[in-house]
Amino acid sequence: MDFNELLRLGASMIQNNSDEATTGLDTEALSGALGKIFGSSGGDFDLAGLVKQFAGGGLGDVVQSWLGEGANAAVDPQSVERVLGSDKIEAFARELGIGTDSARRALADALPEIVDKATPAGSDTLSAVLEQVGGFEGAMKMFGGLFGR
Repeated sequence: MDFNELLRLGASMIQNNSDEATTGLDTEALSGALGKIFGSSGGDFDLAGLVKQFAGGGLGDVVQSWLGEGANAAVDPQSVERVLGSDKIEAFARELGIGTDSARRALADALPEIVDKATPAGSDTLSAVLEQVGGFEGAMKMFGGLFGR
């Protein structure tokens, strides 16, 4: 799944959540705002950077569930802000004309699905992410030994 497809998937997740502030937002506007949050300077999805941020923010078990097979663990909106930073949350909210609470909830709704779909089991993307964090051993260290347990 390419970056634009992932952004559209995230936009769809946000449009279908229970927050009235986000359900009527335009798909292109949502996709653009998500791209600014999760994109790299080259315009691609910075998946490895995102995984490192969440693991470093004490959410290794949560992000590991998004990378692995099975159910995706939910992430609470406050944790999303703690990991991504209030500046990014505020910029996302401003761009969409919504409050920061809605922005946090929207990102918490979209993140698990975006990361999950970006890293299907056996994919080159998952292999690339693992390579960027030092392979399977590096991922185990990063996630506190959660892989393989």
